[in-house]
Amino acid sequence: MTHPFLDLPPLSAERFAAIEDRVARLLDTRQDVLVTQGEALLPLEGAIRAAAGPGTVALNVVTGPYGQTFGNWLRDSGATVHDLAVPFHTAVTAGQIRDAFAEHPEIDFVSLVHAEAATGNTNPVAEIGEVVRERGALFYLDAVASVGAEPVLPDAWGVDLCVIGAQKALGGPAGVSAISVSERAWARMAANPGAPRRSYLSLLDWKERWLDAGRKALPHAPAQLEMLALEACLERVEAAGLETVTARHRGAALATRAGAVALGGGLEPYVHEVADAAPVATTLRVPSGVVAAELVARALADDPALPLAAGGGALAREMVRVNHYGPDATPGVVRACLEALGRALEERGLAVDPAAARDAAAAAWH
Repeated sequence: MTHPFLDLPPLSAERFAAIEDRVARLLDTRQDVLVTQGEALLPLEGAIRAAAGPGTVALNVVTGPYGQTFGNWLRDSGATVHDLAVPFHTAVTAGQIRDAFAEHPEIDFVSLVHAEAATGNTNPVAEIGEVVRERGALFYLDAVASVGAEPVLPDAWGVDLCVIGAQKALGGPAGVSAISVSERAWARMAANPGAPRRSYLSLLDWKERWLDAGRKALPHAPAQLEMLALEACLERVEAAGLETVTARHRGAALATRAGAVALGGGLEPYVHEVADAAPVATTLRVPSGVVAAELVARALADDPALPLAAGGGALAREMVRVNHYGPDATPGVVRACLEALGRALEERGLAVDPAAARDAAAAAWH
């Protein structure tokens, strides 16, 4: 008995390296790129623990739950951490970053999430990168949610550690991820006695056993199915064109936002300004007296496949998230989500206008 997922020939080092090269082209980077064998939390944590230690003074920007996680890892590593927290309905500004450096000129590490899918905001990385470069700090970026939905350009933005995943806007697998690493980031890791070694978290082990060895022999058996899925995902993005893929996500975000406003029923964009709203997901605030988790459950009752979710934790009462990424970044999916939310609101006695929502979404997409 045969199966297309089984009895595959081993993935060669040459093919593994070719997939890494495709990721580098996706990011338009000349930095080293590693495809890491696990979900993106692996390189996210590995990079912080490798590059930060007791001598590090970090500016950790918190615009959502992942920023909070990074602060915890930095403190665990012994770093002195200054958190810059902004309301989840907005984005951090380059001016706020500049002010933080003025208050703490010893900062030598900046951690930032590009787009927070959990809260629906996105941060102006290019502008922030200019400030970080001026100060000579190491720049760490979580671009897991943003890649494929908006530009991610480590070299142009001065990002030293840029982590991506394929499971959101790229429409690929969750079981592998990637990180681009600048020369000065490698130097910081090499000088850190606390950097993980002989560990699954160790980026330095991969550098020495894989990159420095010429990418001729894999250090261990790769996650074969996930690597093949990542390769297929990259092929699909290349065939469509990255600009086309990002434009599709931008259209989905604008259509969802406009449609929700026109729908009525008390729904409002959670992120106040369009410029601060992430293309990967749109978050909506529910009206007073409505519990977001209950509204989503009712909206999903007729079609459980819709990319709708309530906010996490305390946000489960007030936030609905429309995850219009990857294959769900289409006019049909946006329309179906708005219709489902409209029915759920109408059942609660709230006035909605589905026709106006459809028209507004269609107009915004174009």
